[in-house]
Amino acid sequence: MSKKLKDNVSSGYFEAANRLRSKKAKRRIVAYVESYDDVFFWRSILSAFESDKLCFEVMLPARTEHLERGKKAVIMQLAHHVGQDMIACVDADYDYLIQGATPTSQNILENPYIFHTYAYSIENLQCYAPSLRDVCVAVTLNDRSFFDIQEYLRQFSQAIFPLFIWNVWYYRTPDYKQFTMTDFLRIIETGNFSVAHAEEIIQNVRRKVGKKIQQLQQQHPDGKENYLKTKESLKQLGVTADTTYLYIQGHHLFEKVVVPMLTKICDQLVRERENEIQRQSLHNTQRRNELSCYTNSVSDIPSILKKNVSYVMSEPVKRIREDIGKFLQTSSQQTSQASSPDR
Repeated sequence: MSKKLKDNVSSGYFEAANRLRSKKAKRRIVAYVESYDDVFFWRSILSAFESDKLCFEVMLPARTEHLERGKKAVIMQLAHHVGQDMIACVDADYDYLIQGATPTSQNILENPYIFHTYAYSIENLQCYAPSLRDVCVAVTLNDRSFFDIQEYLRQFSQAIFPLFIWNVWYYRTPDYKQFTMTDFLRIIETGNFSVAHAEEIIQNVRRKVGKKIQQLQQQHPDGKENYLKTKESLKQLGVTADTTYLYIQGHHLFEKVVVPMLTKICDQLVRERENEIQRQSLHNTQRRNELSCYTNSVSDIPSILKKNVSYVMSEPVKRIREDIGKFLQTSSQQTSQASSPDR
């Protein structure tokens, strides 16, 4: 492939390539993603749609001066080239929630060949609350449950939801710099996690959120109607008070909320397992061997989270699958019409 052709890759190119292949060969749809971490996520979604007639190939755009990586590059540079045989798959960020307030948001909402996570990013889905106990078991090989992770993230979500509405409201206006995402994340910071003080952590977040809301209400004495409209709009988009954690910045959720929580939980589970080995060992040699075997079996939390695929049960992923299913149905109909002898 010549450099010029590489720089002008489009759905039409892949469509032509598919036509040149044997009639028995699978139709190949190329799915461009933003980064290396996205490859596995989108593969886990798209593989469910593959058959003896269709396959996907998840790729990163080549690093050239014409096609850079990253969400904005993927969307803005591929928006006019995607089609039936080449799609783009990106994190939704706030672009889904702000509903067309920016050109990138408009592209995500309007282009039928650009698919997004609905949740803020793949990191949010990797932290899908119902799956996190299984993550702890995978990390520690200890199935004892002593802390309700789902309930903690539900309470965290409920605590931040009222301020989250304000933040999205600002991002739907040109005045978003008056209350940035960074400002929002600073307020909802949980600090050092402790199983014993989890309730106090949530109460502190509620206190900080309430203080900021009072300030915003004073700044916008006539803003109640717009606030309530934004709240209702977010609910229509799938955001609930119990699941706000899926829609905040993914890196913050992953690094500042979930990993610190799981670290404390898993540390305790590991200590329990090690103490059990100590008690049950008949002699020092057996103890050392068992401890060494167990230590070598314990995994690190971030790597297990990044391989966590239980998000397939989440509502955002169900919506992604619906979008892809509709796309493939429409694409199949168009392909059949194009190949009809009457045309």
